[in-house]
Amino acid sequence: MERVYRNRPYRRDLATFQVQVKETDLLIRADREDREEACRSVLRWRSVVEEYIRLRPEFLTALEPIGEDPLAPVLIREMLRGSAAAGVGPMAAVAGAIAEAVGRDLLQRSRSVIVENGGDIFLRIDEGETSVGIFAGPRSPLNEKVALRIRAGQTPLGVCTSSGTVGHSISFGKADAVCVTAPSAALADAAATAVCNRIVRKEDIPGALEWGGDIPGVAGIIVIFGDRLGAWGDIELAGFSG
Repeated sequence: MERVYRNRPYRRDLATFQVQVKETDLLIRADREDREEACRSVLRWRSVVEEYIRLRPEFLTALEPIGEDPLAPVLIREMLRGSAAAGVGPMAAVAGAIAEAVGRDLLQRSRSVIVENGGDIFLRIDEGETSVGIFAGPRSPLNEKVALRIRAGQTPLGVCTSSGTVGHSISFGKADAVCVTAPSAALADAAATAVCNRIVRKEDIPGALEWGGDIPGVAGIIVIFGDRLGAWGDIELAGFSG
């Protein structure tokens, strides 16, 4: 899928650059262009995930939580925790976890960082606010019409989106977009997958929002299904003008 939403800037005052390593394709906004450090960070964290999969192959294939591992690297433990909280496999948290890990590395050299990894975002902004437009695909009339307003005091924050109609990720639901916010991007990613899995028709939205709101650590949820929008929690919506 062509990532057309990448033409919609979140913050025009930040330097913008892209880093791609194998399947990991990041769009990064930061105080300074730091492509070399970002690439090193991606390689470091990808190697952590790849090595853990080698040692524990079910980490890659499981569609349900596989249990904690207190001896695992911090990135893996974060994925396992997010997976367990949302009731999905640990790889449902990988895009958010990588985005946050790279973002936190870059925060050692920038005060504001936004890392987007296939629709899953980690952001920390130093001041003011930013908006995250919700890409719901051409099936929905609400596609790119709705944005989530994020204020500096809410960050660091994970803002992750799952879809049953857009992209190639495994989903058992049919929502056009489920966007979840949480302090942990791994948790937000896993929870977005889990909530999306529960929505196969518009009538499922209220129950899925209630269920997702009970996941510990989830701050807010937005669901788009065709022309229907539902929201729960600490959410501030705005029109998208990117």
